[in-house]
Amino acid sequence: MLNTTDIDAAWKLTYLLVYLSPSKNATEFAAWLRGMTAGDLYELMSPYANQFPANMAAFRDRTAKLFELWDEHYFRHLDGAIVERLRDEACSRKQALPSADPTAFIDETANGLFFEPLEGLEQVVLMPQYHFQPFNVISHFGHVTICHYAARVYVDDEDFLSPHEYRMIRSVAEKSRLKILRFLHQGPRSFIEIVRHLELSKGITHDHVTKLRHAGMLTAHFEGETLTAYSLRSSALAQVHRKIMDYIEQG
Repeated sequence: MLNTTDIDAAWKLTYLLVYLSPSKNATEFAAWLRGMTAGDLYELMSPYANQFPANMAAFRDRTAKLFELWDEHYFRHLDGAIVERLRDEACSRKQALPSADPTAFIDETANGLFFEPLEGLEQVVLMPQYHFQPFNVISHFGHVTICHYAARVYVDDEDFLSPHEYRMIRSVAEKSRLKILRFLHQGPRSFIEIVRHLELSKGITHDHVTKLRHAGMLTAHFEGETLTAYSLRSSALAQVHRKIMDYIEQG
């Protein structure tokens, strides 16, 4: 079924359904979804979206089947340590939230994301995820933005530096990327402004920006799902320095 499944507007609605569902696992979600009528689903999602599948019942059945197959062939066999670490991550972030500044909390949790205030935006939901690391998956639904963020969770990782910390160090070991960081020190810039500053192709510039972004060296500014600008994330530079010095001073 995955071979004939497109990453489209209908697929995006699955993120919304998972958020709205009372279910706690894939089996419960599929059963809950099959119990919903097409009318139930329209009513449930209408406060968040204005575009729906042409055939809601077919979308419901197909989505439920996808989750059932995914659960049967993959999730049930997943290393339990991954799920446990994701739960620990969610728990620790919930504990930190009440006393945190919202902007700083999102930045730290999602490794350099900033959601611009939008008219009607009331809630940003952060969900830790493992499989798309180091990518973040962002979906905007009217007054709610849902971000499945890279949790920086690694299994069987016993090295002093985590894969993410190695990624941070490697990201700055290139001249063009250092030029980007210096340029962004002046303030937020759009991607096109970075391209013009580097005088490189869009493709090469995108590769450099992506590596810096995945390393958390940049703050990515979003309006809904639209990435509008990048800025320097000074806290990440300080973190790289601390990690390198800690490593050196170990011996």
